[in-house]
Amino acid sequence: MLAYLLRRLLLMVPTLLGVVTLTFIVTQFVPGGPVEQMVTQLRHGAHRGDGGGGGGYHGSQGVDAQQIEQIKKQFGFDKPPLTRYVLMLEHYATFDLGQSYFQHDSVWNVIRARLPVSVSLGFWTIVLTYLVAVPLGIAKAVRNGSRFDTATSVLVLVGYAIPGFVLGVLLLMLFGGGTFFELFPMRGLTSDDFDTLSATGKVLDYVWHMVLPVCASVVGNFAIVTILTKNTFLEEIGRQYVLTARAKGAPERDVLWKHVLRNAAIPLLTGLPAAFVGAFLNGNLLIETLFSLNGMGQLSYDAAIRRDYPVVLGSLFLFTLIALVTKLIADVCYVLVDPRIQFDSVDR
Repeated sequence: MLAYLLRRLLLMVPTLLGVVTLTFIVTQFVPGGPVEQMVTQLRHGAHRGDGGGGGGYHGSQGVDAQQIEQIKKQFGFDKPPLTRYVLMLEHYATFDLGQSYFQHDSVWNVIRARLPVSVSLGFWTIVLTYLVAVPLGIAKAVRNGSRFDTATSVLVLVGYAIPGFVLGVLLLMLFGGGTFFELFPMRGLTSDDFDTLSATGKVLDYVWHMVLPVCASVVGNFAIVTILTKNTFLEEIGRQYVLTARAKGAPERDVLWKHVLRNAAIPLLTGLPAAFVGAFLNGNLLIETLFSLNGMGQLSYDAAIRRDYPVVLGSLFLFTLIALVTKLIADVCYVLVDPRIQFDSVDR
């Protein structure tokens, strides 16, 4: 196990390097970089007469070369691309993600300020998805072909077909004071008076704000986990060891929960990292925008639009690292669930 873990940790280095390098190269060819945006702002400010052009704007001559060089130096573009790339790798080696171009703060602080929203949304999405979908998938497998199986299949597939953003709009109209009932708040993670509330009041206020965005995020995930659980259980129920356990008189409950579940949990565990990364790290831009939640989805979008390259590259580096570690943990759990699997067989 130790050799396997060491090998996987070493393989993370070229993976991280490849992701960061490819993204850095792409940013060198994307038009409208931070220097161009700053120059455009100076020109527009001067045309509006609000003083935004500063002393470096000279009418039809535009921004003078000296001011442009100062802007390039401000953003670090006075150095060749290779030099900037090497400096970036040196900083990343010490987990220094740099400074945001436009938010006047370190990338670490910018990410930390947005993480609570995405953590909350992603955590409850994963928890509720597995708490509901796994038991439902087991019940469908046990009652395969029944009316219950058919009805629940229709429900989860309808939920899967409805985009989360559309469901969010519908929930706001019904329960957010949009058209019918005003039972839940329309925006934010907490109320304005959150700091003045008691401990119990803070918990209730937080849950009150999370109900609608979590419901909009979680419904579409039910179908995948439910159908996966059902199919896995059906496959395991038909195996010889299940027939043998039943022939020996083992209670059906023990057969399902002590024997079948242990083997059926393997594909669920292997799918957990992808679900974790998707819901926990990436954020949901549309849901965050709809419910006015400043999470990682909104941060990533704003950074890409504004060409805030340190935020783009830093968040990508951090989340790629977390995704790789999560995948490694899932592989370890994979082996712990089924001791028959050796680490060499799960090595990628």
